[in-house]
Amino acid sequence: MTSDRLFVYGTLTRGFDHPMARLLAGHAEFLGKATCRGRLFLIKHYPGLLLSDAPSDLVHGELFHMRVPDELLRELDMYEACGEGFPEPTEYLRKLIDVTLPDGTAGKAWTYVYNWPVADLPRIESGRFLEH
Repeated sequence: MTSDRLFVYGTLTRGFDHPMARLLAGHAEFLGKATCRGRLFLIKHYPGLLLSDAPSDLVHGELFHMRVPDELLRELDMYEACGEGFPEPTEYLRKLIDVTLPDGTAGKAWTYVYNWPVADLPRIESGRFLEH
């Protein structure tokens, strides 16, 4: 199972002036805002997503269609430090998750899920990184 879609919720969103956000914008088409079930935590100057089953736990982000998924994901894996050669456990894991568009349609998309303990980290209650 794979997907040519990517769900981003932090430094890769369009509101960020970041080289990797620009790379994504140049190689993928913005499909719209989307949500997934999860909780957002503030790691340092960037957020981490933990998946959740609770309907009230929503993380807001953006959905992109990647033109050349394999190449782009390889670059992003390196940026998120979870590509080949990084010591485990890596800080993030790339996972295929369910995302929902504003009109209610759901589908699968890749995203980066936080993989380290969050016990002492502040939660971003709104689920919106740009508003924390």
